[in-house]
Amino acid sequence: MEIKGHNAIFVGGASGMARATAEIFSERGGNLAILDLPTSEGAAVAKELGGTYHECNVMDYDGTEQALNAAVEALGGSVHLCCNTAGGGLAKRTLSKDGPHPLDEFQRCIDLNLISAFNISRLMADKMSANEPNDFGERGCIINTASIAAFEGQIGQVGYAAAKSGIAGMTFVMARDLGSLGIRANAIAPSLFQTGLTAGIPDDFALALTKDAAFPKRMGLPVHYAIQAIAIYENAMMNGGTIRVDAGQRFAPK
Repeated sequence: MEIKGHNAIFVGGASGMARATAEIFSERGGNLAILDLPTSEGAAVAKELGGTYHECNVMDYDGTEQALNAAVEALGGSVHLCCNTAGGGLAKRTLSKDGPHPLDEFQRCIDLNLISAFNISRLMADKMSANEPNDFGERGCIINTASIAAFEGQIGQVGYAAAKSGIAGMTFVMARDLGSLGIRANAIAPSLFQTGLTAGIPDDFALALTKDAAFPKRMGLPVHYAIQAIAIYENAMMNGGTIRVDAGQRFAPK
């Protein structure tokens, strides 16, 4: 699919990996809408990129639907790409000296990372299904964000790993579900990246966390995610996969 003249929604687009993807999409002639928390810099980012901003808390499922509807309307009634990086981590063992992992905290982690991603995907698929297909039958592309923790979660990441494994697990089935409509579904599984979640990590600790990477032994930059996301959108043969962007890293137990 070509970017020029196409419409995209970036959930979590005020910063980090989604913002970097939005920047490239805009540079190549695409139209966009940024969805992010009211406390974010979403309005300023959208103005800078020539798009619109819509307040969105992905844990508010009804509110998310309203924000997505408003974004699609602002884009002229159609959307071709949805790139979603919203989510967050949790550090808690299954059993610690304080007792069993609080069930409500596990549930919240699943809701924040997995349920919200499915909610966005199902709603975006519905919007994309109304698009006129291009000459190759393509109508749209959904990109969610997993993590290499889905495959080698560290000690204390049981909730996060379960949620990100869920994203990886649903992606191929979603691609099958939507294939007859010309809609593709993929996920990107990054390693540690320089985003808002990791901004406070000291350099020496960041080096220790990435020592198991093959090369380069450092945290990824948002643009590295963006390059992969843009490649997924433009390449119709990329469908149903969870693609690692991780410098060959496999997380150690801790």
